[in-house]
Amino acid sequence: MEQIQNFIPMLLIIVVFYFFMIRPQMKKAKDHKKYVEELKKGDKVITTSGIHGKIVDMNDTTFLVDVDSGTKIRFEKSSISLEASKALNTPATK
Repeated sequence: MEQIQNFIPMLLIIVVFYFFMIRPQMKKAKDHKKYVEELKKGDKVITTSGIHGKIVDMNDTTFLVDVDSGTKIRFEKSSISLEASKALNTPATK
């Protein structure tokens, strides 16, 4: 019986760690993946490094982004910033 009582605090720590650390991170990753899959040509994006541009071409793993008139850079899909790109494409309300 004493062994079970010693094991309960460790089990509680694992459960709390899962609900406050692991689960939110998994949800954030899932939301990012869904957002990137829904992007299309012409969408404005911001990369995690802060580069602004418009998607001009895409393939399975990368986007070709026009960052200035005629200057195009290819980025991995994972480098698109979810929060910044959503804020860029959301119309400002006053």
